[in-house]
Amino acid sequence: MVLGALVSAGLPWAQLVNGLKHLKLNSYRLRKREVRRGALHATKVDVLIQRGFHRPLTLSRIRRILSASTLPDSVKKQSRSVFDQLAEAEGLAHRVDSRDVHFHEVGVVDSFIDVVGSVLGCHLLNVTRVTASAINVGAGTIQTSHGLLPVPGPAVAALAKGIPIYSDGPRCELATPTGVALLRTLTSEFGPVSVMATASIGYGAGDRDPEGWPNALRVFLSEESTQVGRPTDRVVQIETNLDDLNPQTYEHVMERLFSVGAVDVALIPVIMKRSRPGVILSCLSGRDRTDAVLEVLFQETTALGVRIQELARQILPRRFVAVKTQGGIVRMKVAEVGAEWEKAAPEHADCKKVADRTGRPLKDVMEEAMLVYRQKQGKSKE
Repeated sequence: MVLGALVSAGLPWAQLVNGLKHLKLNSYRLRKREVRRGALHATKVDVLIQRGFHRPLTLSRIRRILSASTLPDSVKKQSRSVFDQLAEAEGLAHRVDSRDVHFHEVGVVDSFIDVVGSVLGCHLLNVTRVTASAINVGAGTIQTSHGLLPVPGPAVAALAKGIPIYSDGPRCELATPTGVALLRTLTSEFGPVSVMATASIGYGAGDRDPEGWPNALRVFLSEESTQVGRPTDRVVQIETNLDDLNPQTYEHVMERLFSVGAVDVALIPVIMKRSRPGVILSCLSGRDRTDAVLEVLFQETTALGVRIQELARQILPRRFVAVKTQGGIVRMKVAEVGAEWEKAAPEHADCKKVADRTGRPLKDVMEEAMLVYRQKQGKSKE
């Protein structure tokens, strides 16, 4: 489905076919065709096996094939990562060491070419960043070489750890271990569709064609913007209302939140139910630190629940510049506003250390640091 979607979106067929010849395998050929999946027109790419790998491959055999190829190093590395993750997930699912995993479901030529071809396709399209929506894993059960398994199967469940998933549509498998491992390797961010200026759209067809369900993968290709703008990232906002926590605890809670990776913490006074004065404890963190932040909130406060939402934020490019004051070095945080404008502020912690060491008023140290920085900037522009 990934190969079909990339070809549909503009991946040159001849480049893909010729690029895969660097694997030095002659036991297959590629075929593409246009099909319908529900109401969608999609591209179906088939890997037709002629001879070879009828037995499952081991991880070491897969690594040797990739190492012996003349594929670009980045394609080799990402392809190995896909199979490493597959081996680890299969090992966890079936309680064996990853080195002893035999890829019954994915270790034959067609799936091998699917993985390497998908990674190579992104390379040929000069893809620099991949984002994906939540993964629909399907529902019901699936018959495998290990017997009847629930959907998602154990390997998919292991690979999907930390990735948003959901179940919708017909009672069948809609996300395979190979597909999820590919997404884990290629994707930098999961969530809603990113803001983009779409250049092309592709649809890749799956093997199944369930009634009333368009079994296709859609890919949006966007040209990387050359416009210089403010960096944008995504953060998680976690909030809870508190009206029964000892105020002496707040300092400790904030310190704990920052220690586990919170980007910012704020206490906002509010009037709550029954006219009680209270506080909204609002915290920003990276998505990978969400669990750690929640652990602190539930352990250290009286909160019984929290609100979580993912937000986009624009941030100014910033850098640190060290300046020398009478009492020592102070770092200046400098943010670039644009059009050669910038704003700077002395680091409070550095100024406090100088003030404590010299006995000078904190405000004097901060003013001196700002003055020294301005003088330094004025000389650099002369």
